[in-house]
Amino acid sequence: MSDKNNFFEKFSNWATKFTGSSKAFIGATLIVVIWAISGPLFNYSETWQLVINTGTTIITFLMVFLIQKAQNKDSKAIQIKLNELLAANEKASNRIVDIEDLTEKELDELHCYYEKLADFAEEDADIHSSHSIDAAKRNQDYKHDLFRKRHDEWLQKQGGKKG
Repeated sequence: MSDKNNFFEKFSNWATKFTGSSKAFIGATLIVVIWAISGPLFNYSETWQLVINTGTTIITFLMVFLIQKAQNKDSKAIQIKLNELLAANEKASNRIVDIEDLTEKELDELHCYYEKLADFAEEDADIHSSHSIDAAKRNQDYKHDLFRKRHDEWLQKQGGKKG
């Protein structure tokens, strides 16, 4: 069973990358151009029209599922990355971690809260005061020092348990 899932995962990753490439777009454009040029050969018949209509309908139908799978995977990866950032930031609320499970009304309430925070931020005329490279470096150093301190404390506790 996992071989089938693994095959589908590999195929869908390949298909997603390919269909989003320049080569795929050029190929699709060439198909349409060739189809259009072939119109006079087939007297612009209903069968000639049916070929492109059926082909594009089938491809569109399959692409919907492929796009949704890619979107689900990307969304899950982004959520995990955001959850990691929330978990790593000691000042961030861990209650936001599973925010995607809230109702639309609950999300709207939180959105209003963050809009208010954005309004406060807009009052600060100098965007560099809170987003400078120096501030980011200080924040990184602080987090590193705090991690090192907590890690050292944990190591001392582990050493105390052994003795």
